[in-house]
Amino acid sequence: MPEEPDNVVLVYLRRLNERLDVLHDDNREIKTRLGILEQQGASLSSRIDRIEFRLDRIEKRLDLVEV
Repeated sequence: MPEEPDNVVLVYLRRLNERLDVLHDDNREIKTRLGILEQQGASLSSRIDRIEFRLDRIEKRLDLVEV
């Protein structure tokens, strides 16, 4: 025969603790994925800056813009 809990409050606290553990794990995963997205965004920004610099140089060489 299964043991019955001593206190109903303890049962609810244990359930709450289990749910908090799940939320903690989910939060950790979200932070990790957000960090990856931030790195990718920074990388894209850097690439766009380099492309812009190269395009400016090309325009100057072809005399498409005033110096």
